Amino acid sequence: MTNQQNVYDITIIGGGPVGLFTAFYANMRQASVKIVDSLELLGGQPAHLYPEKFIYDIPAHPQITGQELTNNLIKQLERVDVTFCLGEEAIELENITASSNEENFIIHTNKGKHYTKTIIVAAGNGAFSPRKLKLDQAEQYEETNLHYYVNQINHFSDRVVAICGGGDSAVDWALTLEPIAAKVYIVHRRPQFRALEYNVKLLEQSSVEILTPYSPHELIGDGNRIKQVKLKQNKTNEFLTLDIDEFIVNYGFSSSLGTLSHWGLESHRNQFIVNHQFETNIPGIYAIGDIASYPGKVQIIATGFGEAPTVINNALTFINPDYVVRHVHSTNLF
Repeated sequence: MTNQQNVYDITIIGGGPVGLFTAFYANMRQASVKIVDSLELLGGQPAHLYPEKFIYDIPAHPQITGQELTNNLIKQLERVDVTFCLGEEAIELENITASSNEENFIIHTNKGKHYTKTIIVAAGNGAFSPRKLKLDQAEQYEETNLHYYVNQINHFSDRVVAICGGGDSAVDWALTLEPIAAKVYIVHRRPQFRALEYNVKLLEQSSVEILTPYSPHELIGDGNRIKQVKLKQNKTNEFLTLDIDEFIVNYGFSSSLGTLSHWGLESHRNQFIVNHQFETNIPGIYAIGDIASYPGKVQIIATGFGEAPTVINNALTFINPDYVVRHVHSTNLF
C-alpha cells in the first residue's frame, strides 16, 4: 500500500483554464488536489496559442486576453493548496480500485508515479499542434518570420504582415494586428470566410487587404527570412507576389487524445463520453471542459467553469459515499 500522505483525493489532468478553476474549487471543498500537465507552463491553449488575443465570453470580463485569464486563475489559486506537476505527460493508467483501500488509481508519467483516489481529465482539446504550411523551405523559416503562433503582439508593430487562413483565428489576428502593423493582408483559398459573420463584417470594414481566392505558392527569401510570398489565384491561375516582413499561417490545429487514448475510456472524435455526473465509463474517472462529450455540449471555456463544481461534488461522493453534498458559498469560507 502507498503511504497515505502520497495519495491525493483528486488528480486533474490538464492545467488549462478549466483545470485551474476545478483545482481551486476542489481544494475549497477540502479535497487534496494535484494538477498534472505535459506543458511546462500553466494556462493551456489560451496562454500558449493566443496569449494576447482578447476573449469576450468569460463572465464578468468584457474582454480579457488568454494570458490575463491565466494569470487571474493562478492568482485565485494562491488562496488554496494545490500541487503542480508540470512537464509531465500522463502515459499509463493503473486501475487498482478492487485491490486497495487507499488509492484507486496510479498514473504513470514520464517522471514517475502519482497515486490518487479519483481522476478528472480537463485536457481541453488534448495534445495539439499546428497544421503547417506544406511548401518547400517552409521549415527553415519557422525560426524567424514564419509563425504558427502569435505570442508577442508588439513583434508585429510597424511590420508588413500577411496572414493565411479563413477561420476565426486568422480573422481575429488580422483585426488585432491592424492597428499596430504597417500593413496587413489576409489570404484565403476560398471566396468566403469560415469565421463568425460579425468578425467577417469587421474585417471587410477594416484596412486589412483581403485576397481571395488565393493560396501560397512559393516562399521567396534569403534562407534566413522570407522576403516575399508568391500567391496563386485559384480560379485564374494567375500569380501575385507580396513583399512582407512577417508571415502568419492559421490553418488550425490538429489535436489528439495522445496517450490518454490507451486508458480504456470511451471516446468519440477526440472527446471522452461522460454521463450527467461527468463520469466516464470507468468509475472514478471524470472528464470536463472541451474534452468531455455529452448531448447538447457547448464547447466554450465558460461551460467548463460551470461543470467544475458538479464534477467535484461527484468525485467526493465517489471517494466517500456518505459524503453530503452541500451548497457552499465562497463568501462564507474566505
